[in-house]
Amino acid sequence: MSGQLMLLGEARERVLAAIAGPLSPERVATADALGRVAAEDVVAQVALPPFDNSAMDGYAIRAADVAGASEEAPVSLRVVGESKAGDRGSSDVTAGAAVRIATGAPLPPGADAVVPVEQTTPVDADGRAGSRGRDATGPLPAACLVHVSVPVGASIRRKAEDVGVGSLVVAAGRAMTPSAIALAAGSGNAEVVVHRRPRVAVLATGDEIEPPGAPLGPGSLPDANGPGLRALVADAGAEAVDLGIARDRLEDVRERLLSGIAGADAIVVSGGVSVGPYDVVKLAFDELGRIDLWRVAVQPGKPFAFGSAAASDGRTVLLFGLPGNPVSSFVTFELFVRPAIRRLAGHGRLWRPVDRAIMTEAVHKSEGRRAFIRVVAERDDDGRPRRDDQGRVRVGRAGGQGSHVLSGLVAAEALAVIPEEGDRADAGDEVELWWLADSGA
Repeated sequence: MSGQLMLLGEARERVLAAIAGPLSPERVATADALGRVAAEDVVAQVALPPFDNSAMDGYAIRAADVAGASEEAPVSLRVVGESKAGDRGSSDVTAGAAVRIATGAPLPPGADAVVPVEQTTPVDADGRAGSRGRDATGPLPAACLVHVSVPVGASIRRKAEDVGVGSLVVAAGRAMTPSAIALAAGSGNAEVVVHRRPRVAVLATGDEIEPPGAPLGPGSLPDANGPGLRALVADAGAEAVDLGIARDRLEDVRERLLSGIAGADAIVVSGGVSVGPYDVVKLAFDELGRIDLWRVAVQPGKPFAFGSAAASDGRTVLLFGLPGNPVSSFVTFELFVRPAIRRLAGHGRLWRPVDRAIMTEAVHKSEGRRAFIRVVAERDDDGRPRRDDQGRVRVGRAGGQGSHVLSGLVAAEALAVIPEEGDRADAGDEVELWWLADSGA
């Protein structure tokens, strides 16, 4: 392949072009669909609300009966029954009558309004008034005094005022968020059809890499990339598969890649894609599949490789070769792997939220490469990003910017994007900002 660095835009287009579309749909329990993407429209099986019900604790009444009620001249209504949540029926509300009702309970026949309990006073069978505005619990009173007039429909939730039967509640292509799950379940859907969750295998490489917590010999390092990349995979909405740690031997890498190709939709490998004598991952990619691009004009993360391999069942498995330095690995995951996972999962929005920012200090970079500087935002006393009069966030470096500096990566809230042209950004320069949390705040 050419030794010329590929520009970021072209590299991202090439990665996404290799993905024909979302993974196949499957039917799952609605309660288990969190983070998945609807593959079919979800429609309401029942109305919301499914019946007229009360929005308040109080009394179901006829509005005409209390038309002249006031504090000085309350109207007395006899209490003929009670409607509780889950009741199948209750006493009719006729002229001069009221039914005590709980929030969410069915509106009894004949009632056309609910008066809140705070606007009533209970009266016992001997005509003695109780405490005004007490909660609507305890023995059912014989009567109640109503101190206000209320209009027809007051404090009533009408049947289907939120969602009617057959209404679209979650459109195909929308993510199943907690609120979408609540709406789908609440409208009677026990199951939904969603795109299959991508399976992404992660392989760390290097003779010097040992599992976290294992004894370290001279020159050994605990594995940060494997656990970190599996966490990134899960955070992106995929199922992470651990292929372990491969030594810098072609046969070891090849064997582990074959295991991943057998069951994964994509494989992410850290290390072994540069030009050193022990960088065998690119060779393994070439043997088992093909490489579509290698080396991208970004900083950090230049030695990035992407290709694909054919599984025995005909599936195309995406192959991502990320740099071994942990920060470079993280940045290239954000640039290439995360958008690919989201496309496989069926998401329409592939990228992180983008904002505008002002650098509060100068940063240096390599000429001809787009740099992604790990930054933190200045914040006000309420924790909101501090912005200038043009709405731009003020950001500074999140610690050291070396590709090995994990502590700076942990501190980072966003990536400040410095264009290819030039070798620096000065304090006061405007930059594009990629928030690393979807809230962007």
